Order: sequence, then C-alpha cells, then structure tokens
Amino acid sequence: MRNPHYLSVSSTRRALVRGVVALAAAWSCVGPAVAQSIDFPNKPLRFIVPYPPGGPLDTTARFLAEKVRVSLGQPIIVENRAGAGGNIGADLVAKAEPDGYTLGMGAVATQAINPWLFSNLPFDPVKDFAPVTLVASVPNVLVMNVDFAKTNNINSLADLIAYAKKNPDRLNYGSGGNGSAGHLAGELLKARASIQAVHVPYQGASPAQLALLGGQSDFMFDNLAASAPMIKDGKVKAIAVTTLERSSLLPDVPTMDESGVKGFDLGTWFGIITTGGTPPEVVAKLNKAYSDALRDPEVRKRLLAMGSEAEPMTAEAFAEFAKKEKEKYQEIVKLSGASLN
Repeated sequence: MRNPHYLSVSSTRRALVRGVVALAAAWSCVGPAVAQSIDFPNKPLRFIVPYPPGGPLDTTARFLAEKVRVSLGQPIIVENRAGAGGNIGADLVAKAEPDGYTLGMGAVATQAINPWLFSNLPFDPVKDFAPVTLVASVPNVLVMNVDFAKTNNINSLADLIAYAKKNPDRLNYGSGGNGSAGHLAGELLKARASIQAVHVPYQGASPAQLALLGGQSDFMFDNLAASAPMIKDGKVKAIAVTTLERSSLLPDVPTMDESGVKGFDLGTWFGIITTGGTPPEVVAKLNKAYSDALRDPEVRKRLLAMGSEAEPMTAEAFAEFAKKEKEKYQEIVKLSGASLN
C-alpha cells in the first residue's frame, strides 16, 4: 500500500501541474492584449478640449501636452471642440475607439452637472468614459461690486445676508448662464441662507464680470482664476471662497463654511478622461504620465498662477470622486430649477 503522504504529495503535484497548464492557456489568450498595452502609444494621441481656445482648461491641456509628450514618446494634438456646455467635445471622447488614443478634458460640467441639466445628454458620464486622473480643482469666489459693497457697508458674508433680509427685493446676482457653476452657487446660497436675490444670466462669464464691474449686478460667484487679478487690483470685493478650505491664492479670504453657511462646498475641477472600455494597462500608463507631470514643480507653479491646485490621483480614486460629485449636483441642479435641452 502506498504511503498516504505520498498520495497527498502526488495529488498536490498533479493539481499544481494542472494549474500551470491552465495559467499558460490563460496567458496565451491575453498575451496579445498585454503586448499591445506595452507598445502603447505607438502613434500620436488626440486630446479634445470641449471649450473654446484660450481658457484655463485649454491652456492647461496644452502645456501638459508638452510634458507628457516627452514621457510617452508621442505628440499629443490638442483640439478645441466647444459647444452645448461641453457636451459636443465630451461626446467625441465617449464615442472614440477604446484604445487610449483619444483623450479629453473632463470637467465638473460635463461629468457632474450636465447629466442633470440636459434631458437628452448623448453620453453616460460614468459608463462611456474611463477616468485617468484629476488634474486640478479651482475654488469659486463670491465677489461684489466695490461701490455697492462700500455704500452698504458689506464686508463679509454675514453682512450680505443681513442686507438681503432687510432688502428682499433689492439684490441681484449675475452668472455665465442658466445652469452654470455661478448660477448653481447663487441658488444654493439663497436656499441655505434663506434670502432672496434675482438671478441675471449672461452669455458667458466675461459679460457677467463686465456687468458686475459696471454695477448692473451686485454680486456673482466667479472662478477664482478669472477673478484673482480683479480682486488684487481692487476692482471687485472678495467675500468668501466656495470650497471647504481657503485658497493659497487668497489666504485672507474666508470660506463660505467659515462665514456661517455650513457645508457649502462647490468648486470647479477638471481632469483627464478617455473612452470607456479602454484597457486598464493603457489607462495606468496614461495615469502615470499625467500624474508625474502634475507633480512637476514647474507645472504646479503654472497651475497655481491660474488659481488651480494640482491634484493628481489614481484612476480609481478619480472615478469615485467624479461619481460623488455627480450625486452631489443632482440635488443642487434640482434646487436651482435649471434645465437645458
């Protein structure tokens, strides 16, 4: 009779051999995909910016492209495909081949706000994209017309709220349009502080800024990168930033939360996305290239000068972040009553 121990070892060996054979068979199936991912990229990449040339997202995409080109060994061709609040450009990324050669700049609008604004969105912001990394976040800032603030002795958010309650029919605020970040922030302030203010939508942030400077509107929530020069020149008065932490660009300006509107946390953010279904190995390589670039001191300095804080993260973390942002804005868009088709 054979030793039971011999039987156990023999059975173990046979099981091990079967496992090795099965593993070899599995690798024979995935080998081409792995080889293809290792060879990525072997041609130029296309980068879609869903907004017009010259804006912060366009500028960031272009100087990052120069950094990433070196590490990936291929040119990155930036294209501006603006329209429909960013949906046209985002849709091009969503419907591209899932091979990692088409990238896009996903923003809070395209990934988190537009799904609740547009009833006929041509893409699913979760299923149709593969997140690569968050690039940066930018606080919005509540700014006031200088003369209005001075005349009415408004130096803080508490002062503004007190004025609004005493003068419920007097205040108005401008924004870059219905459903814009500035519009949503204004409606959230009204709801949280129980005040009234008339929303005046303009055709973009620049006309809204001009209206504020000219006294046609009393206040607005503006992108910090755009407002910072006007704040420093004394052309507008900064009241509070909309994120939970103060901005290093304006360290003396308190947050909305600090100023009494608890839990107020609305910021602009943007990150790198590619087409849903892109192989994980390709996404990982893109993530490393862009994350390394975002840790470069020169890149961080350039972003900070634009009011942006570089925030590279893993693809998985970015996916979870975007998902939570989308959930957050569902309530805020509903509260605003904004709807676009």
